[in-house]
Amino acid sequence: MEYESSSSIWDGVYYHPHLFGGLMLTAALLGLSTSYFGGLGYSYLPYMWSDLGVFYKKKSEKKRIRVYMDGCFDLMHYGHANALRQAKALGDELVVGIVSDEEIVANKGPPVLSMEERLALVSGLKWVDEVIANAPYAITEKFMNSLFNEHKIDYIIHGDDPCLLPDGTDAYALAKKAGRYKQIKRTEGVSSTDIVERILSSLKDAKACENHDNTSPLPGDDHKGSQSNSSRISQFLPTSRRIVQFSNGKGPGPNARVVYIDGAFDLFHAGHVEILRSARQLGDFLLVGIHTDQIVSEHRGKGHPIMHLHERSLSVLACSYVDEVIIGAPWEVTRDMVTTFNISLVVHGTVAESNSLLAGEPDPYAVPKSMGIFWMLDSPKNTTTTSVAQRIVANHEAYLVVLSFSLLLYLNEFNVICVFLLD
Repeated sequence: MEYESSSSIWDGVYYHPHLFGGLMLTAALLGLSTSYFGGLGYSYLPYMWSDLGVFYKKKSEKKRIRVYMDGCFDLMHYGHANALRQAKALGDELVVGIVSDEEIVANKGPPVLSMEERLALVSGLKWVDEVIANAPYAITEKFMNSLFNEHKIDYIIHGDDPCLLPDGTDAYALAKKAGRYKQIKRTEGVSSTDIVERILSSLKDAKACENHDNTSPLPGDDHKGSQSNSSRISQFLPTSRRIVQFSNGKGPGPNARVVYIDGAFDLFHAGHVEILRSARQLGDFLLVGIHTDQIVSEHRGKGHPIMHLHERSLSVLACSYVDEVIIGAPWEVTRDMVTTFNISLVVHGTVAESNSLLAGEPDPYAVPKSMGIFWMLDSPKNTTTTSVAQRIVANHEAYLVVLSFSLLLYLNEFNVICVFLLD
């Protein structure tokens, strides 16, 4: 019986090769994991596994798609931001070209904002990875090859609105021919031209208001004023989806230091970007309060704000330094606000449109000051909404002079005599 038992064991060795193979595999692993039998030893295993990990990572890595979009980005608004958001969605990395001042002058007239200001605005957007300053207005074959070879661009992006050169040709014809062109949808309801018209209209409103300061209101005056304001009503229709697209979608952590700053943020400019950057550096989470149209109008006068509440909110949300906004924030920072949003610090810039304290109004920051959580933050730039609007008006007047002169030359060429009645 004992013999038969032993025989069955040996028969298993002979007739079941996998048993023998298992023994050999065990010996191999033993030699690999120790120095026994001249193996590699345990100390080598961490290096071997890391090498295998790098190999697997390289094999599984997917090429990142780099897309390029350019523009003048003068009078930066939420339409520009939304275009760049859509462009980023077509790739992994977004490179933005900013057209030089000289090219803008040659093709569209003098820009309102300097190259430095436009750089600050574009690079401050949450979807932008790289910026190319002084890009050409037209994408030549030389510049296109530079984008493809030096900047490793895969696709060139533009909106669905036509972009024609002075000679009438398509500015993106070369990219389309190369099969490296992609298109996004233009944002309706806003344009730089529309903003200029709003500013000119607001100035007329302000002058009309000054002329009637010392006169008694006449019947129907309120109705006339409402008509003036209605002429500047934005065509932009805000949706919850658009707000979500611009939002980070993340709240502050349990121990996060929440910094709060509020304002109108009208005609979002480089000064706004820099003060938001400075505020963000003071904490872990930046909460921005956007005042209502009524509050802005009450403190800045008739014709303000230029951009409406939801337009201003989207411009602020698009900034990479902003984590969250309060759409329609109150003028005064209350204790309830501080508690509800767990605010650790309230800041205000040294440069502002108006100082309510000088006007004898209640201090909107009385509560955070009493709590010892208020900080007056040095504004990195002196730029204000008013100063930007003044530049726009000056540029518009200069444009009208050039246009009138060009018209005179044109009419003179055909020997046409005209009489101009100047207002």
